[in-house]
Amino acid sequence: MERKDVKLERAKKRLKELKGFYWHLTVYILVNTFITISTIVGRMNNGAEITDVLDFGSFAIWFFWGIGLFFHGMKVFSYNPIFSKEWEERQIQKYIEKDRQEAEKYR
Repeated sequence: MERKDVKLERAKKRLKELKGFYWHLTVYILVNTFITISTIVGRMNNGAEITDVLDFGSFAIWFFWGIGLFFHGMKVFSYNPIFSKEWEERQIQKYIEKDRQEAEKYR
């Protein structure tokens, strides 16, 4: 019975993380769309041409917030090319071996 409880808790945690990511994505799209449209309309109302309005400043928030969203997605979807599962397993084996060697010293 306890094994099922652990699995259920893990599934609930995973669902919460996934839901958090989708909320983050939704807010990212809505807020950035509003800011971008407001910026473009505001600049055009002040007499700027469309070519003057579409610069990096208009889309910088998409870019920088997008970096954060990208890393959030990597965490939620368990993608980590640097600290992969294989890397974790190698580190665990390394520490187990080190502990075994330490224990051998005192025998």
